[in-house]
Amino acid sequence: MKSENVTWHAANILKGDRQKVYGHKSGVLWLTGLSGSGKSTIAVEVEKRLFERNLKTYHLDGDNLRFGLNKDLGFSAEDRRENIRRVGELAKLFADAGILTITSFISPYQSDRNLARDLLEDDFIEIYLKCSLDVCEQRDPKGLYKKVRNGEIKGFTGIDAPYEVPGEPELIIETDRLTVEESVEKIMDYMEKRCLF
Repeated sequence: MKSENVTWHAANILKGDRQKVYGHKSGVLWLTGLSGSGKSTIAVEVEKRLFERNLKTYHLDGDNLRFGLNKDLGFSAEDRRENIRRVGELAKLFADAGILTITSFISPYQSDRNLARDLLEDDFIEIYLKCSLDVCEQRDPKGLYKKVRNGEIKGFTGIDAPYEVPGEPELIIETDRLTVEESVEKIMDYMEKRCLF
C-alpha cells in the first residue's frame, strides 16, 4: 500500500549516464528453475566471469535474501509472490544503478515472473534452467528433497507445489545435460549477442 504523503524525487544521474561511464548496459538475468537445477551455482560463475571483465555486477540469491530483506516471508503462494515482488523492485534499483544483476530464484509462478518482467521491462532477461525433477532430486545439494520425501517439508516446488515452466524465456539451458561451464558460456554468448557488454 502506497502512502499518500510520498513524492517521487527525480535523480540528476540517469541509468544511461551510468551505463556510459561503466562502458556496458545494465540488465537483470532472471535465473529460474527447480531446486537443484543449478541456479545459484551458475549465477556465481556468471557473476565471476563478468567481474573478471571489469563489469559492474551483482548476484541476488534467493536463500541469501531470506536471511535479511525477506526473512519475514515463508513459502506460501502469497509469501512467494511477495518475495518475487521485493526482488523485482530491488533488481530494478540495481539495473537503474547501471549494474548487470543476476538473480537466482525458483520463482515458480509465471504470473510472478510476469510482474517482474513488467516492472523491469527491457532490462528483464528470463533464463530457464531446465532440469528434470529426477536429476534435481539426485543432486539434492541442500538435502531438501530428502526432507520432503521424509515428510519434514510440505509445499515443496516440483513435488507438492507447482512449478510453472516459463512460456517464452529469452534463454533455455538444459542443465541436466550441460556442465556448469557450458551453461555459463551459453549465458555469456547470449549477453554478448544482446550487446550488454
